[in-house]
Formats: sequence, C-alpha cells, structure tokens
Amino acid sequence: MTSIITGDIIKSRKAFNEDLWLTPLKLALSKLTTDASFYDIYRGDSFQLECSDIKDSFRTTVYIKAFLKSIKGLDVRMSIGIGTKDYHGDSVSESNGEAFIFSGETFETLKKEKQNLKLKTSNEVINKEINLYFRLALIAMDNWTVNSAEVVKLTLEHPQMIQVELAKLIGISQDAVSKRQKRAYLDEILELDTLYREKIAQL
Repeated sequence: MTSIITGDIIKSRKAFNEDLWLTPLKLALSKLTTDASFYDIYRGDSFQLECSDIKDSFRTTVYIKAFLKSIKGLDVRMSIGIGTKDYHGDSVSESNGEAFIFSGETFETLKKEKQNLKLKTSNEVINKEINLYFRLALIAMDNWTVNSAEVVKLTLEHPQMIQVELAKLIGISQDAVSKRQKRAYLDEILELDTLYREKIAQL
C-alpha cells in the first residue's frame, strides 16, 4: 500500500509568473523526500508525490498547502489516493497501480466540486467520513492568511519547538505565534491528523 498525492497550483496561469510558485513548489516537495524519484512536477503547475507511509498523507498535504499559502496569492488543490502500487517505474509518473488511479480520478473531480482536498481509497465508508472532515477543515485552511500559513509550515517543520522558539525563528512575540496558530485552527487540524491516522490504519 502506498499513497499518491496529485495536485496543482490554483489559477496559476492566470494570476502568476511561473517563477513565483515553481521554486517554492520544488522546495516544498524536496523537503518532504530526499529521493527525487518520489515526486514529479509536470505541465509547470501540476505535481505528483508518493508518500510511502500512508498515515502521513494528510499531514503531507497540510504542509504543502501551508508552504504555498505562505506566499501571497498562492493556493493549491490536492487529491490523495491510497491503494496498491503494481508497477515501480524510474519516477512517480512512470509508476502505476490502484493508488495512482484513485488519486488521478479524484483529482479530476476537484475543480467541478470546488473542493481543494479529497481522499479516495477502496473503503467507501472511510472515504465518505474523511472527505466530510476535509470539507470542514478546508473552511479554515482555504482561508489561511500568509502569516497563519507560515506558522503552520514552521510548526510542522519543527514539531518539537515550543511557541517561544518558533517566535524567534519568525522574529515575532510568543503571543503572536499563539494567535496565528489559533487563527489557523492548528490544534483542530492536528487532531484531525491523529484521527486520520487511526482511520487509515484500518485499511
């Protein structure tokens, strides 16, 4: 079992110069895995990433979203497919299997459904439940400010750091870090990550 995340930058061609989002996207993906064969960027603004620990897949999408939304005007839509990997190619785009099909099929529905994160597995009960949680979480995540997204990104990058240490990294007060985490609904999103891991472990 593996998980495949398929995504693209929202309204990239209309709104932005490619340099604005291509470098941050490459950087975000390279921070998630040191093996470049586990991700691909194609058509300039689209990407695929293999997250081999399926329980990490939601947290990974939160990190990618926070990384990109920490740059003014950027946002991303993503699908998670969890299933088998039947063929291992030289890169993620050359590999195939159930997880890839689930991720690709689900990604194609995102624009029409106006939803920026969705999951597909072989278990329809889990899909229905998790996708409801995702829709609720996106009420917060889609509305992150640059400052809120930056704090989420740094919190995920440095999970052992306390607020005082994060404040020093950004150059703000501990109180400001606390307020930004609250505005981002970070505690609730991390609780959802815990629940997601429990549900995905059942697959």
